Amino acid sequence: MSQGNDTTEQELPLEGAGDRLRHARERAGKSVEDVAKETRIPQRHLESIEAGSFGDLPSRTYAIGFSRTYARALGEDEGEVLAMVRSELAQGGGNAGGPVSTFEPGDPARIPTRGLAWFSAFAALLLIVGLFAFFGDRIFPGAGPGSILPDEAPSAAPTSTAPARATNAPAAPVAGGAVIFTALDDDVWVRFTDAESGDRLLEKQLTKGETYTVPADAKDPRINTGRPDLLAITVGGREVAKLADEPVTIADARVSSAALAARKPEPAETASE
Repeated sequence: MSQGNDTTEQELPLEGAGDRLRHARERAGKSVEDVAKETRIPQRHLESIEAGSFGDLPSRTYAIGFSRTYARALGEDEGEVLAMVRSELAQGGGNAGGPVSTFEPGDPARIPTRGLAWFSAFAALLLIVGLFAFFGDRIFPGAGPGSILPDEAPSAAPTSTAPARATNAPAAPVAGGAVIFTALDDDVWVRFTDAESGDRLLEKQLTKGETYTVPADAKDPRINTGRPDLLAITVGGREVAKLADEPVTIADARVSSAALAARKPEPAETASE
């Protein structure tokens, strides 16, 4: 009798991370399509997670990141679910071999859109063309078009003892572009609010590399944080100066693209004689 019970227990499959998420989804009365729309994770990836087929995902990092987002959407304990996923990956988990990366993709809802990525690439291309046009004559002397003015004897260049000014001042942001904050370290607490409506847009501790895009329809968005020195900012795909270069408390600082564009750039330091 005991042997039969042992055989039955051995035949019962243990619940994996995918089974737990599937049961939680069914209890919530949601379909896979509903969760896909809510999390912006492709439906086929959610189905692979529920089936425990982590090898069908692009990589192990996506298996961990998407499972965390899935658990969060269903109100499940993220830590327990991730522990189960990592255990299954360590045991094979239907995935190809290789060490598990410590990088985990952020919430797909905060991943920049394809349009923003193309805009950033186009802006970078324009910047490269502009730099080449500006420095082309210095790098390749005589490569530019010839002068249409008559030849004249070169005049002596005036000498000046005035110190040269630095040219590496940060570029001014462009009003109207998307405002994106990126955490440069773990546990960076932030709170974004809509000053006009009083709504709280986001309040959490960002992890290293996690980004937050200020909603374009937010009216007078503002930020509260104690570590502005750990928040990189881009406006319209262009990196701009941080709100502060040291850990200070910032309360209700305006962070719309227009407000960031209106900030006066710091004067360039003069070179020592």
